[in-house]
Amino acid sequence: MSEVVRLYQYKSLLVGRRAMSAEDLMARLEISRATLKRDIAKLRDQLHVPIEFDRDAGGYTLSQGHTDSELPGLWFNQEELLALVTIQQLLEQLEPGLLGPKLKPLKERLGQLMTKHGLSGKDVSRRIRIMHAGKRVVQAKAFEAVAAATLARQRLKIWHFSRQNGQTTEREVSPQRLVHYRDNWYLDAWCHLRDDLRSFSIDAIPRLEILATAAKEVSDKTIEETVGVGYGIFNGAAKAWATLKFTPERARWVDKETWHPQQESQTEPDGSLVLTFPYSDDRELVGDILRFGADVEVVGPAGLRGRVMRALHKAVGTYI
Repeated sequence: MSEVVRLYQYKSLLVGRRAMSAEDLMARLEISRATLKRDIAKLRDQLHVPIEFDRDAGGYTLSQGHTDSELPGLWFNQEELLALVTIQQLLEQLEPGLLGPKLKPLKERLGQLMTKHGLSGKDVSRRIRIMHAGKRVVQAKAFEAVAAATLARQRLKIWHFSRQNGQTTEREVSPQRLVHYRDNWYLDAWCHLRDDLRSFSIDAIPRLEILATAAKEVSDKTIEETVGVGYGIFNGAAKAWATLKFTPERARWVDKETWHPQQESQTEPDGSLVLTFPYSDDRELVGDILRFGADVEVVGPAGLRGRVMRALHKAVGTYI
């Protein structure tokens, strides 16, 4: 066990306990008495963790009122560290606008939090890199207006550009929630033009107005049943299950990927991977399948298999 991991364990062992004897600590951490003394001294003197020896209780304990103390830089798991750096970068990228004054205290608090954990904001941004793929530019004012209407529960009038047919339509929508998916922002909203739930890419809204009318409320259950079970960003209840078979070489990567919350996977004797999951609209799915080329076969359904085959033949024709 490394020293960092061992020092982390002290807090886990002591939090919520009245006291823990030196013998119990040595046994749990598998260390000598000399190592225990060095660890306690380092936790107290260098890392300012308030460990005390309670003679009455016959063991070590965290002092009253300080059980929430943290070791600088040691308590972040990978999800927390990613969230910390992502928030830092998002705040740096936002332009001054409607939210500028409101975000300033948040930025200052984030800086204080990082300092408390022995982290320099500049050093973190230098040492941890977050790469974006396929990120589209969203106008700050448009995003701020959509966010403000969503949280204030007000309707929006939007002019939405459809990339599928190249047309722009004027709609009145009741925003329900913002979604950050694959580095891009989307708005799940009740479309009063279509009288149904729809998802809109915010970068495809060149113009919008916040209306004084209160937004129509849609239950979380309805939203999840409508837009939360399809594949990717597309709406609708699942219409079919895709079955994909990946080569043994590609399976080593795909085996750790989540394509859908309800996916099922099975490893074949030859090392290939069969992945099945539901989908409602195959447009995004076809694109994801094509990027694997010959390393994946669409086993079913027939409609999805045929569409991928036609796309591959068309692609080959481009190079002939």
